[in-house]
Parts: sequence; structure tokens; C-alpha cells
Amino acid sequence: MQNIERYLMSCRELTAFCSQNGWIDTNSLYYEIIEQNDHHVIAFVQFDEVLMAGSGCDAARLPCQGRLRLTLDRYGDVSRAELL
Repeated sequence: MQNIERYLMSCRELTAFCSQNGWIDTNSLYYEIIEQNDHHVIAFVQFDEVLMAGSGCDAARLPCQGRLRLTLDRYGDVSRAELL
């Protein structure tokens, strides 16, 4: 599961769950495996989208969530992510 967490911390696919073109607060990232086999994992992901004010400080934090299918290679590393 360490490989999955490491992947989620830097994957671009999560930005599709953002609604205001903000940035993902990786400290708020939470995921739960809801289905798993040898070839893929279905994960439910939650995080905060941070919006910036013109002055550069946080203007708002919006909760985001979604599901991803993560295809795994033979070493358990994520080779592909697909939004569900």
C-alpha cells in the first residue's frame, strides 16, 4: 500500500476532482481501498482543494472526493490511473 500512497501524493489525475482550479493539500489526502485484486485497486480518495487569495494567502478550502481505478504492475507499483 505504500506504493499507492506515494503515487497518490503526486498524481495529476486527482486534479480532475478539483472544482476551482486550486491546488491539492496533500496533508489532507485520505484514501480507502474499496476493491482490490492482483491487477488493480479501486480507491476512494478525499482531500482539500486550497484556493488562494490575491494576496497569496489561503482564501478557502474545498472538500473534494472521487474514485480511481489504479492498475498495478507485477511489483505492485501503479502503472495507470483511471477516474471512475
